[in-house]
Amino acid sequence: MLGRKIKHAHRYQEIINAFLRNGFHYFIYRLGFTNPYLPKKQHKMEEHYTMQTIGAKLRHTLQELGPTFIKLGQIASTRRDLIPEAITKELELLQDQVTAFSYEQVKECMEEELGGLPEKLFREFNETPLATASIGQVHAAVLKTGEPVAVKIQRPDILPIVETDLEILDDLARIMEENFSWAKTYQIRKMMNEFARSLHAELDYLMEARNSERIAKPFIDQPEIYIPGVYWNLTTKKILTMDFVQGIKINNLKKLEEEKYDRKLIAKRIIESMLQQILIDGFFHGDPHPGNIYVLPGERIAYLDFGLVGRLSEETKFYFASLVIQLQKGDTKGMVKTISSMGILSAETDLSSLNHAIDELQMKYYDTPFAHIKLGETVNDLFTIIFQHHIQIPTDMTIVGKTLLTIEGIVVDLDPEISIMQAIKPFGEKLIRQHYGPKQVMKNSLTDFLENARLISDVPKKLSALTSTVQKGKLHVEIGVPELRNFLKRLDKISNRLAFSIILLSFSILMVGLIIGSAISGESSVLWNFHVIEFGSIVATTMFIFMLIAIFKSGRM
Repeated sequence: MLGRKIKHAHRYQEIINAFLRNGFHYFIYRLGFTNPYLPKKQHKMEEHYTMQTIGAKLRHTLQELGPTFIKLGQIASTRRDLIPEAITKELELLQDQVTAFSYEQVKECMEEELGGLPEKLFREFNETPLATASIGQVHAAVLKTGEPVAVKIQRPDILPIVETDLEILDDLARIMEENFSWAKTYQIRKMMNEFARSLHAELDYLMEARNSERIAKPFIDQPEIYIPGVYWNLTTKKILTMDFVQGIKINNLKKLEEEKYDRKLIAKRIIESMLQQILIDGFFHGDPHPGNIYVLPGERIAYLDFGLVGRLSEETKFYFASLVIQLQKGDTKGMVKTISSMGILSAETDLSSLNHAIDELQMKYYDTPFAHIKLGETVNDLFTIIFQHHIQIPTDMTIVGKTLLTIEGIVVDLDPEISIMQAIKPFGEKLIRQHYGPKQVMKNSLTDFLENARLISDVPKKLSALTSTVQKGKLHVEIGVPELRNFLKRLDKISNRLAFSIILLSFSILMVGLIIGSAISGESSVLWNFHVIEFGSIVATTMFIFMLIAIFKSGRM
């Protein structure tokens, strides 16, 4: 820590000065970076700050401090479960205010990364950038083969700046956890580590290119959704070359009207394509703001910029869909049960209080027509309640909440009558049907069977180890009779189920052998006037159904 402070002393001073200039004297004092006498006069002034004022001042501070802090603020704006809405709204306004880097630096980067100057690699290359951001800038170009492309080039020497800032942010997060109880409760340092991983991924254009192709794959047979193609021979970690997209920005409503585009159809396609990414593919665009969505002729939707993506596992998709459907039905108990099933409840969670808070959320929307409920806002309200009860929400699930909120704002401007709450219902129901479908049920049953078999096979080894430990006099056990009885009962059930499964498997193998043998020999399967194969099939089927019913009744799917 001390070594880092000395190493980054100049940058530390810049950060402290930026926060002091914007009125965060008491905050800097609590972190231990100013003397105890300086902030006392200022503290009274800070007490009168509203959340919106704090948000505006924080936005100005982060903007002053450059790319790492701007990205931090943009990601923080997705955490409405943690940060007051007035502050997140201000952070959403964060924009990169940077000047373009020179064409000479562009040429240096190209020669270093691609082994040639722009004029040798491209037929045409526009020296003036189309867009400039804190991490890189985009130039229009034309390939030797005539295809128009967009070339994104990383800002020179950005990586050392980001690495320095990330080290400082890690130090600040540790200090915050030591000085503020809320920072420790919300695991700020863990969040900062997640932010660092996200930013490192954004600095790797090869990863962005792979993200683009992965999102494009499921839409290969849906021409209404367009993802620009990647030119891999002109793409590296610092340079990304993709098809050039020339369309109308999604929030340019006036231009869409002039060109007579069907705004309702556009809104429908955006919602359905985003819900497909989230709930079907489990891999989605994490930053679909208006600058990253364009409309092409034929009401085609083009998505750009895949530096930030979200990922949902099959299990997380199911839980998210369950929460939304239970929210729609007003099923508070079902929501609490789903949250519990996710395994994210902490020892501090008061289930009674959680039930009450979710009931209040349901009442908030009780008199609101179903079609008028904003899904993104409702989901973020739910996440806020969950977080307030010391429950850690998976990061990608919070990105879903922010994504839905952003998309909802875009499509409602296009079509005020549209409802994501209605649009998501068939997707959620399909996901739940799949989860409880025969294929998934069999998969879960097999997983349970293998887990139980592994547990049984480990018992002799563990008993041997336990016996050895007891003989050495190193074990002191204190166990209540009810706990022991429950454990033995569970172990007995596992043993019985495993034995039953082995018998069923053996019987099935025997029947298959009889069928194959009968088929090869061409002889009848009748033994002593008794139809062996037919009877055996009925027995095997009955045993299988019995085992499935037992598993279902135990609730261990």
